[in-house]
Amino acid sequence: MTAEQQMGAAAAPQTGTSTWTLDPAHTLVEFAGRHMMVTTVKGRFKGVRGTITIDEADPDRSTVEAELDAASLDTGNEQRDAHLKSPDFLEVEKYPTITFKSTRVEPQGNERARVVGELTVHGVTREVTLDTELTGFGRNPWGKEVAGFEARTTLNRKDFGLTWNVALETGGVLVSDTLKVEIHAEATK
Repeated sequence: MTAEQQMGAAAAPQTGTSTWTLDPAHTLVEFAGRHMMVTTVKGRFKGVRGTITIDEADPDRSTVEAELDAASLDTGNEQRDAHLKSPDFLEVEKYPTITFKSTRVEPQGNERARVVGELTVHGVTREVTLDTELTGFGRNPWGKEVAGFEARTTLNRKDFGLTWNVALETGGVLVSDTLKVEIHAEATK
């Protein structure tokens, strides 16, 4: 059976609710921002946990909850990571977690949904929308059902009180306000 057939079969109307737990070893939460207005720098959070509850009979009633360990941030540069974890940005000593809790799910066909929820970063909560796609179902080598999801959104870091910056002599700023967020998640039933 192809992935499209699996997704189609899984998306067929059913009854009941299923709960899926994010697998941190197979889930990537990544962000990207502009540096000096000329290049993109990416980072990720290694510490992630959460659950997805799917209501097959009424997908609007499905929910998503996730928590990131803010100190698990990794951009591949220790000095930059230390600065991003400092009071200038995430202030991980005071705000050790980043959380997301859905408030509604808006299906956009069988494999897509807009997941709207409250994102809390640096002690500030804002509504965000994740454009989400079901990427497939399968069974892992241990016999457990797994599902894959991808989600994307764009955030303004200043909305969360992350305002530190430096003006550049040539114009522009050191760190962009806009961050792109991408999530590639695998969850186990």
